[in-house]
Order: sequence, then C-alpha cells, then structure tokens
Amino acid sequence: MFTSKRSVAALISAIISLVAPLLTAPSADAAQTLAQVQARVRQLEEEATTAAEGAQEAKVKLASLNGQLQGIQAKAAVQSQSVAALSKSLNAIAVEQFKTGGLSQSLELLFSSDPALYLSAAGSLEAITRKKSVELRKFQAAKQRLTATSLTVSDKLALVKATQKKLAAQSARAIAKLAEAESLLSKLKKEDRERLARLAQEEEDADQASSLAAAKTAGAVSGRAGKALQFALKQIGDKYVFGADGMTYWDCSGLTMRAFQTAGVSLPHSSRAQFNYGKSVKRSNLAPGDLIFFGRPISHVGIYLGGGKMVHAPRSGSRVKVASASNLGRKPFVGARRL
Repeated sequence: MFTSKRSVAALISAIISLVAPLLTAPSADAAQTLAQVQARVRQLEEEATTAAEGAQEAKVKLASLNGQLQGIQAKAAVQSQSVAALSKSLNAIAVEQFKTGGLSQSLELLFSSDPALYLSAAGSLEAITRKKSVELRKFQAAKQRLTATSLTVSDKLALVKATQKKLAAQSARAIAKLAEAESLLSKLKKEDRERLARLAQEEEDADQASSLAAAKTAGAVSGRAGKALQFALKQIGDKYVFGADGMTYWDCSGLTMRAFQTAGVSLPHSSRAQFNYGKSVKRSNLAPGDLIFFGRPISHVGIYLGGGKMVHAPRSGSRVKVASASNLGRKPFVGARRL
C-alpha cells in the first residue's frame, strides 16, 4: 500500500512538472499568433502605402487634366466669340441685301434654322459676292472648330470625372487598410499591444542608428544627384505620412520630389509619374543619386545610396531610413532612372 502511494505521488509530481511550464509561460501557439498579427499589420501598412501612391498618381493626373481643360475651355470661349462676330457680319449682309432688293431663295436658305442646309448651299448663293462668300466660309470653318473643341471639352470632363473617382477610391482604400490594421491591434490584449509597439519602436530606433551611420560613411557625390542624396539623408528619422512632402513628414515620392527640387529638378509627387523622367539605368549600372522603383504597378521610389542600399520613406508607421535596395517586401525592383 505504501509503495502504491509513493507511485501515485511520483506520478502526480511528474504531471505537475510537465504542466507547470504551460501554465506559467506563453504557449508557442500564442506567440505565433502574435507574430502573425504583427506580419499582417505590416502587410496592411504596405498595402495602404501602395493605395496612397495610387492616389498620388491620380492627383497628379487630375491636376494635369484640369490644366488642359481650362486651356481648352478658354479656346472654346475665343472660338465662340469668333463665331458670334462672323454671324453678326452675315446678318449685316442679309440686311443690306434686303434693303437693295429683298432676300433671294438662296439667302433664305442661308438664314434658315437648319445650319447644315444653308452651309451646304453656300456654293450656290447667287446673290452673295465673292467677299460675302469668303465670310461664309470663315463662319463655316469657325463653327467646325468650335464643335471639335466642344467635343474635346466633353472628353476631358469625362476623364476628369474618372480620375476624381479613382483618387477617391485609392484614398479610401489606403484609409481602410490602416483601419483594418488598427482593428487587428485593438483585439489584442493590452500587454500584447504594448509589446508589439515596443518591438516596433526598438526596430525603428535600430534602423535609425544604422541609417545615420551609413549617411556619415557615404561617399561624396557631385552634381544634382549628390545634392538630392544629401537632402534625403538629412531627413533620416522623419515619419512617413500619406501624401506628405516635408518638411517634417514624408511619403516616398514626396521625399524624392523635394530632394531633387533642391537640385533644380522638377518632379511630380507620384512614384509612377516620376518613372517617366530621366533616362533608364540597368540595375548593374546603378550609381548614387539614381531613383529606384518598386512594385507592379509602380508604388514606391527611393534614392540609391550605393553599396546595394537606398534612402527612402518606407510606409506608414515607419521613418525615413537607409535600407537594402533589393526587392522591397512584396514589391519587386522594377527599374531605375537617372536625372
């Protein structure tokens, strides 16, 4: 009996020794879930950044379209005045003809309510002199130009509306992705949220320290590329914010735009639009100061530092830093441009 009690006690002791660590330490599954949440939050932040760059592209295109539209509308206004003046001149001809003998059948056609009818009959207006025929041809040409311009205005208005819709959709998508990330974090225990925040802070602090060190050891670069690169390096540690272009907050294309602006190069505030500037450079021929682009479609841009590194404004929740110039997470390297 005694032996049996000792055996039972030993068995209970063994069970406790096995279970105790599970009760006092976080399980592997729990730790993995936290890591999964962290990875998902990072992914959502990157997707939000992609959407934000899409919104920037739409904003740049919209500004260009509005500029074109204003120019075309101004042209239409001038052409409309020209048509009105020519119409007035033809009215004067009609009055003069009436005073000297009334309107002929051909002139009645000319001033009928159907423009196509009197314009098609222009060649047979026996009562109008050569000078008057010239005026009529001018009127016809002016009407045609005005019609064509009016159609162009309509086309541009349609493009403006479509671009406005895209801008709103991309902006909403960026906001929704960040809201989803916040929702995921809000479902965690307070201590887990604090732990993730602390880990993110430590990661950003470490990146900033290494980035500042890389900036100090960067070689001197001459010309526009050097000026742009030095400007970007001075912004290390500044926070990423959608649509920001300085001087405290930046997004990726806002940083590159301002950096090259200091070097006398004008760029649009859009990574996709910036890809159309300068000349193409092979990855094997990259030089400090080259713009490097990522994502299909393009949604990120940085400035090559040399040694396989770049300076860039990565994403929401991060800061301007020096990082690897290889593929950027889910965004592959797609090309480089030299300005």
